[in-house]
Amino acid sequence: MQSIDWIVLIITLLFIVLYGAWKTKGSKNVQEYIRGGNEAKWWTVGLSVMATQASAITFLSTPGQAFHSGMGFVQFYFGLPIAMVVICMIFIPLYHKLNVYTAYEYLESRFDLKTRSLTAILFLVQRGLSAGITIFAPAIILSAVLGWNLTTLNIIIGVLVIIYTVTGGTKAVSVTQKQQMAIIFSGMFIAFFLIISYLPEGVTFGKALEIAGASGKMDILDFSFDMDNRYTFWSGIIGGSFLALSYFGTDQSQVQRYLSGKSIKESQLGLLFNALLKVPMQFFILLVGVMVFVFYQFNPSPLNFNPKAKEVIESSEYQSAYQSLEAENQQVYTEKKKVQSEYVQHLNEGDTDNIERTTALQNQIKTLNSEDIANREAAKTLIEKADANVETNDKDYVFIHFILNNLPRGLIGLLLAVILSAAMSSTASELNALASTTAIDLYKRNVKTNKTDKHFVNASKLFTLLWGILAILVACFANLFDNLIQLVNIIGSIFYGNVLGIFLLAFFIKYVKSNATFIAAIITQVIVIIGWYNDWMPYLWLNLFGCVLVMGIAIMIQSIMGSNNDPLKELQNVS
Repeated sequence: MQSIDWIVLIITLLFIVLYGAWKTKGSKNVQEYIRGGNEAKWWTVGLSVMATQASAITFLSTPGQAFHSGMGFVQFYFGLPIAMVVICMIFIPLYHKLNVYTAYEYLESRFDLKTRSLTAILFLVQRGLSAGITIFAPAIILSAVLGWNLTTLNIIIGVLVIIYTVTGGTKAVSVTQKQQMAIIFSGMFIAFFLIISYLPEGVTFGKALEIAGASGKMDILDFSFDMDNRYTFWSGIIGGSFLALSYFGTDQSQVQRYLSGKSIKESQLGLLFNALLKVPMQFFILLVGVMVFVFYQFNPSPLNFNPKAKEVIESSEYQSAYQSLEAENQQVYTEKKKVQSEYVQHLNEGDTDNIERTTALQNQIKTLNSEDIANREAAKTLIEKADANVETNDKDYVFIHFILNNLPRGLIGLLLAVILSAAMSSTASELNALASTTAIDLYKRNVKTNKTDKHFVNASKLFTLLWGILAILVACFANLFDNLIQLVNIIGSIFYGNVLGIFLLAFFIKYVKSNATFIAAIITQVIVIIGWYNDWMPYLWLNLFGCVLVMGIAIMIQSIMGSNNDPLKELQNVS
């Protein structure tokens, strides 16, 4: 990084932190601190909801996901618009009618304190873990750039977020997220157009898509019912709907964003804004990753994008074997570049009616890509032998490698600011929600003596600080799974289905009482964790599984316990 990159990065981050702290200091009561005084317009709500979900993991891992696996991951988001409509129709009017600070307050009036507390605790566990990961993701980036210790970076990033979140609460989060999203969109669009401009002469955007398609990267829709495939149309529409319904409808980090709206209409418009833009945004980010893939068809790339892996292998006994793999992969790259150039010429000549020639070139590309993948897998094996503690899965390093080695000076600082801004926005929302839930659902509800509003504002600030420290600790011990964006969604899927099922019982199955729901929730959570551990199904389906399971068990337990009400009559009333 050059001086200009440092200047751009530092000025951007300091502006966000100082502006957020200055603009929102001095919250006088809980309503201002937790719900932002209910002053947010629909566009603020919409951008805040989007920024909360679009963490650094989105901009760090998603391009790498597309680089390796193509555009199919976009199916994960297909259920989101459906969930947004349901939440606008059912959840938002109910939350506003009850004038709640957290989503879990409603559960006490419908069930009892223990059910409310259990649901709040389930949220705190999964969101506390996720908050640590959203800090850990950008720490990986700067660790690769600067060679700094990961623990030091986790602390620095965490402290920056804590400063303005503790100071201004919900309003600080919402205010800063507008600036952060502006930086994010600007940076990603600039990166996208630069990638296109770096492609060889004659390789237009349309040709780049055809090159990606020949390598299977543009296979967007999969209508199969293959349970071994994580991302299909059906898992996205069904499992994704339940995940989005759980996340946006019952996760306090999102609920708190739209509870800050000026009215029901403003909150609803904010969510519908998110419903319209979220899938195109994710499609675009994946497309950036696909364009990076096309770029590396004509430019050399490392066998493994993790710079730490390269360092480890070079100081081990496997160095010569790794160098042999690199030489072999260089030959594959040279041949692949030649065939890709022939394919581009074939496309430019308009000879696509020559099906035999087209098929032959595409088969050559697929064969060379298979050889490339085989070499990368062999490299991973060598790296693991050299040091089992080094992360060999390099999906999260692909985009940052491209940024550092190809973008102009100054833009490197901007793209790093993009990723760090995303990390700060989502982490701030999570800490804000964790503190609110702890203060309102656990602390305030169980304090027996009367306390002033100022006391609970201070308590919320203290809980924000404590959760921030805990998130930093989680970040310090985080490990990668397949990649970070999948890890966050796996954690959510383990808990969200159960929580959503509890809310659906509360909304629609009125004859099911608190004890049946409480017992069913505990049983369900144990079963879902066992199911995830033993890989019963792709993680997206855990959302549907957990939701249906808790509802089924609760209804069964209530039937055994007996009910004073007629279940059929209750269901008729709902319908």
